[in-house]
Amino acid sequence: MTVYEVIAQLPAPEIVRARSKAMAMLDAVLSPEWKFRYYSYDRLWAPSEELASMKDGSGNDYVIVFAEPGVYAQATCHESPISAYRVSPPAPWPGLFDSLPQALRSFAREVAFLDPNGVQRATVCLWREVTDSEWKCGDVQVPSEDEEDADGAEWLFGLLLEGSAEAYLEFAGDYYEVAPPLEAVQHIYDLKPLTREVVSALNPAVRLEDLADDITQIGYPV
Repeated sequence: MTVYEVIAQLPAPEIVRARSKAMAMLDAVLSPEWKFRYYSYDRLWAPSEELASMKDGSGNDYVIVFAEPGVYAQATCHESPISAYRVSPPAPWPGLFDSLPQALRSFAREVAFLDPNGVQRATVCLWREVTDSEWKCGDVQVPSEDEEDADGAEWLFGLLLEGSAEAYLEFAGDYYEVAPPLEAVQHIYDLKPLTREVVSALNPAVRLEDLADDITQIGYPV
């Protein structure tokens, strides 16, 4: 599965936003220290812009910007054969950003999304303007001789595509080595108000009061 299959399966922006908030809230409960979290969400990232993000600590990540003109997303699989670092000096894979609409183009140049040398390090770029009825990507020729997920799109956005509490529970077992109750995870996926009981069920070492800043940043209901 490459970016083309991902954009065909990715749900509407509001569903992507809701799932992103749920995943970020669950990570906040399971991992009190932000630097160890996999998924994050910042509804105050910039005026009229919200940011969902993923980072695995090994150089793989994604960002999704929800803005007035639409939604912009980019992801990086550092071992991908279409990585910017396949050549010297580093350069984005041909076609990755070429078709990006002008209204969203500033996000591809956002300093926070570039490497220290100002290189666009993404192996995946996709977007959806507010007037679009589907997700789009550039005319990218992703090599498929060696691997099916050459650009990393499938596994980078995999949990977001699955969109289920069961899928998150499997992720939490692998990454955090915990097994919270499915009912508590589903509660968060349904974006139901956070309660002391649900927080305790997910992580007995965390109190609802401890999550005040995270709740505000994510914009999660209480």
